[in-house]
Amino acid sequence: MLIDLWPMLGLSLTTPHLELRLPTDDELAELAEVAAQGIHAGDYMPFVTPWTIGTPREVARSVIRSFWRRAAEWEPDNWNLGLAVFKDGRPIGVQSMRSKNFAITREVTTGSWLGLAHQGQGYGTQMRVAILELAFTGLGAESAVSGALMDNEASLAVSRKLGYRLDGINREIVQGTLRLDQRLRLDRLDWRAPFSVPIKGLDVSEFGL
Repeated sequence: MLIDLWPMLGLSLTTPHLELRLPTDDELAELAEVAAQGIHAGDYMPFVTPWTIGTPREVARSVIRSFWRRAAEWEPDNWNLGLAVFKDGRPIGVQSMRSKNFAITREVTTGSWLGLAHQGQGYGTQMRVAILELAFTGLGAESAVSGALMDNEASLAVSRKLGYRLDGINREIVQGTLRLDQRLRLDRLDWRAPFSVPIKGLDVSEFGL
């Protein structure tokens, strides 16, 4: 069976209202449509890499390519995990985590997005808690880093709530304009999960451990 060759297909994380796992092909198509319907206001770009620019079809195809690329390029010492986020069985966004040489560095970088219709309901916090529990409890990470443009208050608020500390600023050019990107860091010793996150199907060897 495919899951025997690709154990990540069995990985799932559960929060009080969400499930995070790899999507089936049909679910990936539905997730791509969520992105095509909008992730942010048209006059504001929250991402350093403006991947949401384009027609709805182009944005949807970008989501599909991203999942395929992560799978095709996966190596235990250089991996990028993108989990679809499901609410009541329907995909609403993506929570990602990546690392290089994790067995040595014990550090991960996270990122995420949610469809516009699902923002402002606390799901962003639950997604982040889930992936941090995978990092710290499931994989034994020592630190997790993230970042948000300094005017992306929603993302920064989630980080503050979960105990991240400021870790410097990057000067980025986004769509030809200077934007300041706030780096954030959370260490294992400072992590306290606000709720239980059952982790199923984790094969640590896929992460270089």
